[in-house]
Amino acid sequence: MLFKLKNSESRILLIILSVIFASSSIIYAQKYDYKHIADSVLNYSLSERAGYKWLRELCNIGPRLSGTDNYQKATDWAVQKFTEIGCDSVWLQTVKVPFWVRGEKESAEIVSPEKAAGRKLSIASLGGSIGTNGILKAKVIEVSNFDDVKNLSPSEAKGKILFFNEPFDQSEPTTFRSYGKAVRQRGNGAIEAAKLGGVAALVRSVTSKPDNVPHVGMMRYADSVMQVPAAAIGVEDADYLSSLLKSNPDVEVSIEMDCSPMGEADSYNIIAQVNGSEFPDEVIVVGGHFDSWDKGHGAHDDGAPCIQTMEVLHQIKVLNLKPKRTIRCVLFANEESGLRGAVEYGKYAETAKEKHYAAIESDRGVFTPRGFNIDADSMVIAEMQAWLPYLNKLKIDWIRKGSSGADISRIKNTKALIGYVPDDQRYFDFHHSANDVYQSVNAREMQYGTAAITLLAYLISQEGLK
Repeated sequence: MLFKLKNSESRILLIILSVIFASSSIIYAQKYDYKHIADSVLNYSLSERAGYKWLRELCNIGPRLSGTDNYQKATDWAVQKFTEIGCDSVWLQTVKVPFWVRGEKESAEIVSPEKAAGRKLSIASLGGSIGTNGILKAKVIEVSNFDDVKNLSPSEAKGKILFFNEPFDQSEPTTFRSYGKAVRQRGNGAIEAAKLGGVAALVRSVTSKPDNVPHVGMMRYADSVMQVPAAAIGVEDADYLSSLLKSNPDVEVSIEMDCSPMGEADSYNIIAQVNGSEFPDEVIVVGGHFDSWDKGHGAHDDGAPCIQTMEVLHQIKVLNLKPKRTIRCVLFANEESGLRGAVEYGKYAETAKEKHYAAIESDRGVFTPRGFNIDADSMVIAEMQAWLPYLNKLKIDWIRKGSSGADISRIKNTKALIGYVPDDQRYFDFHHSANDVYQSVNAREMQYGTAAITLLAYLISQEGLK
């Protein structure tokens, strides 16, 4: 059926069609702009390598164990960097953290059998452990799978060093699953040893790399049992000790460690932001944990990932991107030995007048980008998946449901908590060890990740989330 329109009706129809066409053009231009912005962010990130240069400066300070002078020096360095970036505000949030000292004595050797006597073992005290109070000598009993500790009787284990020798499961495609299985012995080995009357725990390093470098990390004590010292042992020496025990079950080892918990100390969350132009009270957090263990430089865990999120603010400023929402970088204190920084910032976020809109964490090293894990409802995830054509340029292959990160998990009532996920195959080669140094970081891989996090934060800022 055909209708003949009056002149006034024709004009109205033309106006409506013009508006529709203009809206379509705006949407197209907007998409074109995001492609251009993705190119600009990546080109700047790869060519300037600002974050990679900053990483050298940070690693020159040394490792950043909670409560130490090095952490304070690194804090001062980060404040200076944020100031140089031209952030709209920079401030520190005081956090009380556990303070532990490794000490200078850290050694182990085989006492018997005679054929192996005097052989040194590569060990490192686990974080939070007490010392041995001189040289501790005892026979060793092996637990090849952590679940098997329940099969030991106190009469078998009493007065012995429990040697937890569960290997990193190399058959797992995802290394974080392997880590999750094996790390129980590091966290709880000392408790289980003490329950059985053992005098110490010696724990096979939780690593994917078959070398002899001890990988450290936090261990725990329980109020219900006596505290005993705990140390990691290099993989090669763990294999040697296991082989020796098979031929002679009466192997005796001496250990000396003068590490000690030292109460609490003041530390800081380091916070800086670029204010939003339209919705300044809607905050998008980017960040990672600024503390590290005291072996190596803490480069992959978590210095370089922190710098990736610092550089988000830098790229927004230098590329004049003008975010609609506030983008805030938070460098969290004390993730490695207690999550005190995350807890403190979570309390702040809960009471602040501003709304925490979304948060992105980088805490998996700085290898080639793969994707983003999203802790949000399916509608929000679908919205973000629509941005993949822009993020694909930055080597982001997927956006899917998954866990975000330990530090941002304490920020409640956001629309999305997001974990940046690079390739994980090499991460546990370096994690918590002397291998984790500046030289282990590839500049291009790091800067690709920086670009991906920057673009995602900017897309959330401009487009919003339902």
